[in-house]
Amino acid sequence: MTDSERQLVDLYLDGVLPKSEHALLFQRLETDPEALVYLALRTQLNVDLRRSFKRRRLQQMAVAAAATSTVCQTRFHWLSWRPLAAAAACAALLVGGGLWWQIMLATVVNDAGVEELSNGAMLKGETHSLKGGSVELITSRGARIVIEAPAEFRFESAQRLRMMSGRLSAEVPPAAKGFTVVTPSGDAVDLGTRFGVDVPSNGAAEVHVFQGEVIAKALGDTNKQSLRGGDAVTMDGGASMARELRSSAFIQADEMSGLSAGLSAGQRARSEAALGALKSDPALIALLDFESGEAHPGVFRTVQGRWPGSHAAEFVKVGDHLKLDVGGGRAWPQLTLAAWVRLDRVGGERLQSLLHTDGWKRNEPGMIHWQVSKLGTMWLMIFPGLKGNATEAATPALPDQGRWTHLVSVFDAEKRSVRHYLNGVFGIEVPQPEAQPALLGPAQIGNWDQYDRKLSGRIDEMLLLGRAMSDADVRALFEAGNPYR
Repeated sequence: MTDSERQLVDLYLDGVLPKSEHALLFQRLETDPEALVYLALRTQLNVDLRRSFKRRRLQQMAVAAAATSTVCQTRFHWLSWRPLAAAAACAALLVGGGLWWQIMLATVVNDAGVEELSNGAMLKGETHSLKGGSVELITSRGARIVIEAPAEFRFESAQRLRMMSGRLSAEVPPAAKGFTVVTPSGDAVDLGTRFGVDVPSNGAAEVHVFQGEVIAKALGDTNKQSLRGGDAVTMDGGASMARELRSSAFIQADEMSGLSAGLSAGQRARSEAALGALKSDPALIALLDFESGEAHPGVFRTVQGRWPGSHAAEFVKVGDHLKLDVGGGRAWPQLTLAAWVRLDRVGGERLQSLLHTDGWKRNEPGMIHWQVSKLGTMWLMIFPGLKGNATEAATPALPDQGRWTHLVSVFDAEKRSVRHYLNGVFGIEVPQPEAQPALLGPAQIGNWDQYDRKLSGRIDEMLLLGRAMSDADVRALFEAGNPYR
């Protein structure tokens, strides 16, 4: 099939092909079987075949050619096909195995660490389980879908995807309007948009609309809810309840190429080597990489980290948190805090707690609060409230996009300074008129005091080091751990 034939079909289905070229299109359809297949896939002829022919094989189709042509011509009378052309289209779709479920519904166009599916794989009607990584698909109608592991899903048609678990983002062009994601909690029906669906292994599904409009209908609810860009709902207990948008919680198509290139360039091996070196560093206080299997007390989700099949902590609801108790019993005149984060939002009404020690009282000088400010900037405070508050606007602002970001803050009591780094690049040094050595001990990641410091997003590979990393150290740590290329 030539590009010009494909363009003729696309223009026709979009309703913009001039009538003067209709005859040329029908001539191509009658003489080029591939053009017939392309048209049939684009119009989801496979769904009609399922209803009309069930599991008849190609041989049965040949015997009943006359009846077949009548059915197809009836269903597609608007194409003005002659009976022979209609029969040819149906026959072409069944070639190569003879079963309706072998028709291609979507194609893998990119993968980042997915072992179960490779580029070019054609998805039909089977169930797929992904243990790690992310995969980008394009349906036969042109909808672009990114699914992040762990996930289990299957296409029921090119316009209907059933998600048993996992997380997806979708970009749906006009030709695929009506694309539907079915979850155990309810359905999301696209009306020409960009949206995400999160189906946790335990709990209610969420629908997040980035642009356009989606109709959400919770299972058992008789009412449908129209969602527009910036809206999000949790579908639970037969009702759709509004929640904050989590746009950065979803890997989208423009991120896939960087993740795939990073894996191909060997970034994961470099990251593991760097972590191995840190684990033998005598100044190491704690390294939370969530891979050891160690149980961390608190309320949070364990989800995929930066690498396929790896783990990270995700904080979704008010009150989600992780408790730890490290580095207590001594003072730390130098302290480096580093973490890979993927925040659902940057800036807003609340501070977001990266790491807060439990104490913040006059009789506990040196307690630390490491957070993201309402301006979306890094902010390290060491009691009794060093002059960090006055300079929070000057520290590097986190990017407001769905990407993994590396944050580092370095405290040095002797130099009376805090230095902040974003993605390996030095941003600002904040002078400290007073400089108590840092104190650690019982602390909490995410939602300190629950409602006061609501963290929303993922944290992967948090590092506490009892020395001041240099600019070169920070840069090397970022470059080794960066999942993108």
